Amino acid sequence: MSAHTHRDQGLRFEDYVRIRHDTLMRSALRLVADPLDAQDLLQTALLRTYRHWDRIADKRLADAYLRRVMINTRTEWWRARKLQELPTEQVPETSVEDVTEQYADHALLMDVMRALTRQQRSVVVLRYWERMSTDATATALGMAPGTVKSTLHRALARLREEVQSRGPDAVSVAAGRR
Repeated sequence: MSAHTHRDQGLRFEDYVRIRHDTLMRSALRLVADPLDAQDLLQTALLRTYRHWDRIADKRLADAYLRRVMINTRTEWWRARKLQELPTEQVPETSVEDVTEQYADHALLMDVMRALTRQQRSVVVLRYWERMSTDATATALGMAPGTVKSTLHRALARLREEVQSRGPDAVSVAAGRR
């Protein structure tokens, strides 16, 4: 590979980062709560992705590839931190936030998402989790914007049915967090 070709590859990656940075940062913030950790996570993932940029044949899949790298990196960090914990004689007094409802909501959401088709799940995740526009979602999934809208409409109706079919306890848990 000539130096010129390598430079062109780098510029394409730089253009990608410049265009997608805000979206990628939002993804990093969903993976780690602290903004500085999210910035570190994104920078580490960008470095790792840059090293393999030539291997990503379809650059439209770069966001998915980078998100996977961020998830793997976060998991590595979590495992490394877990190994660094040392037992102590005294347990420090701290207040612990009760996150039971949050976990119940997450479990319910993951469970009802299984009722959707793969295409419906993809549309819901891109539109609501990644906050992509209808047009961006259509481009990412290779479908018409109208198809994204109708698929989203059917998916949300199916999710409502699933939550309601779980009974009042499931609905109150899901509604209580609004």
